[in-house]
Parts: sequence; structure tokens; C-alpha cells
Amino acid sequence: MKEANRTKHYAVAVIAAAAGVLLDQFTKYLAITKLKGEEPYILLKGVFQFEYLENRGAAFGLFQDQRIFFFISVAVICAVVIWFYVKVPMERRFLPLRICAVMIVAGAFGNCIDRVRLNYVVDFFYFKLIDFPIFNVADIYVTVSTFALVVLLFFYYKEEDFERIFHRRK
Repeated sequence: MKEANRTKHYAVAVIAAAAGVLLDQFTKYLAITKLKGEEPYILLKGVFQFEYLENRGAAFGLFQDQRIFFFISVAVICAVVIWFYVKVPMERRFLPLRICAVMIVAGAFGNCIDRVRLNYVVDFFYFKLIDFPIFNVADIYVTVSTFALVVLLFFYYKEEDFERIFHRRK
């Protein structure tokens, strides 16, 4: 692939990740301004509501107040995902992998911004019916993309695809 075309793909990925972070931060701004200090906003009684939560841990409240752990985790995750993104051929067949990579980075940065700015992550989606932990848009990016990535790697891509990703020559 021509270097200019590859650079264009990288630029689109950066813009998409930035757009994802902006959407995440905007929804968190709305949660802070509309939900903080208020009763939950019920959309479907007993099923789904918006409920403000300041999460000082990771997913499901794990690792409470472990800021250094989170910053190192974001750096490592982003480095691995960017390395992977660069290795993936710029072909339509591999577009789902690149999209997953972009969304994982957007989610990691979205929550990292909260930790730097607020010392906690703003969560506000709550599925009361199943008592699922309260979450946010960045969490959706990371969770859905990671699940999709696992499904793609185990069920869609073949051994020759992995050879092309991990053993291609420049």
C-alpha cells in the first residue's frame, strides 16, 4: 500500500478515536450537569435508568483508588493496540480489527481523561433489571470492541490472516 494512503488511514483512525472521546466526554458532561445530586432519571421503571456515580475503581468497581495502576494500564493498552493497528494490513478484510482498535483506544482515553481531571470516572447508565454495574460510553466502547475482537480472532480470521498480520515484511 502506498505510504500516503496508509497515512490517510492513520489520520482517519486518530480523528475517529478523537470523535469517540468527545462523544464520551460530552455524555459525561451531561451526566454531571443533569444527574449529579439528583434522583435517578428512570427511562423504563425497574429496567433502565440514568444514575450518577463517581467510580474510583475499574470495571465493576475493582481496584478502587489505584490511579498509578490505571495510568500504566492505559499506556500499555494503547501501546499494544497502536502496535497491533500498525501491523494490520490496510485492506477491507481487516477493517473490523482496525475499528475495534480505534474504539478500545477511544474508551481508554475517555476514562483516563476523567481520572486525570476528576480523580474518578463518571458512570451513569444503569440496567436495574439485572443489577448490572453502572457504566458509561467509554466502557461501552471498550467492552463491545473487546468482545468483537475476540469473536473475530477466534471465528472469522484464519491462520493465514494471522500470518499476514504478525509476520509481514516491510
